[in-house]
Amino acid sequence: MLVIVFFIAQWYLSLFCQTFFQHRYAAHGAFTMSRGWERFFFVLTFIFQGSSYLSTRAYAIMHRMHHAYADTDKDPHSPKYSKNIFDMMWKTYVFYRNINEYRVAIDAKFTKNVPDWPAFDKFAGNRYTRLFWVALYIGFYAAFATSPWLWLLLPVQILLSPVHGAIINWFAHKFGYENFEMKNTSENLIGVDFLMLGESYHNNHHKRPSAINFGYRWHEIDPVYPIILLFNKLHVIRINPVKPETVPIQSTIKEEELEEELVF
Repeated sequence: MLVIVFFIAQWYLSLFCQTFFQHRYAAHGAFTMSRGWERFFFVLTFIFQGSSYLSTRAYAIMHRMHHAYADTDKDPHSPKYSKNIFDMMWKTYVFYRNINEYRVAIDAKFTKNVPDWPAFDKFAGNRYTRLFWVALYIGFYAAFATSPWLWLLLPVQILLSPVHGAIINWFAHKFGYENFEMKNTSENLIGVDFLMLGESYHNNHHKRPSAINFGYRWHEIDPVYPIILLFNKLHVIRINPVKPETVPIQSTIKEEELEEELVF
C-alpha cells in the first residue's frame, strides 16, 4: 500500500512542477515570479522529479520548438516522424540532451526570458545524483513492497518525467477530440483530466499556448488553474495580462474568431 501511495504522490507532485513551473511559467511565461520564488520552484522540481529531473531551460526551449514546428520534421517529438512511442522517446531524449549540453545552436526567439540556473542543473542532472535517487527508490520498494508485482512500478517511477511527456506527445497527437481545427494533430486526450493535471487538453493548449487555464469547455477541469489563481492572490506569482482571445470563457466564442498564438 505504501508503495502505491508513494508512486501516486510522486506522479502528481512531479507533474505539478512540470506543468506549473516548467511548462506554463518557463516555456510560455503565463505569469511572472520573483527570483527567490523561481529558485524555490527549481529546488521543488528537483525534489519531486527526482531521478527524472528535467532541466527547466532545456525543457522550455524544446517545448517552444514543439509549438513552432508541430508535426513537421523540425518538431522535437512528433508521432508522424517516429515508428513507435519508444522511438519518439529516444529521439526526444537526444534532442533534449543536445540542447541541455549546448551541442546545437538555438534561435534566440526560443531562449528569450527562459529561466536558467546552470550550476543547479549541473548538480541536479548529474548521473550520480540520478543514481542516488534511484537507490532511494529501490530502498523504499525493498522496505515496503508487499508483492513482487509492485516492482513493475519502479521503472516507471525512475523515468517519470519522460513518461509524462510521452503520454501527451504521443497519445494526445493520435487520440481524443478537438475543440479547434488546427494545422497540427493535437487532440484533447481526456474529457475530464484526472490523470495529467490539465496537460491532456492538448488541442486547447495548442490553440491558446499562454492561457493559464488549459480547459475550455465546461467539463474540461484544469486542476492547476485554481492553484495559479491562489498563488497570484498570495503574491507568489503575478499573472500576466492576456489578450481577450486567450481568456478561457468556455464555448461562447466562435472558434474561427480565435487565432493560434505563440507567446513566450
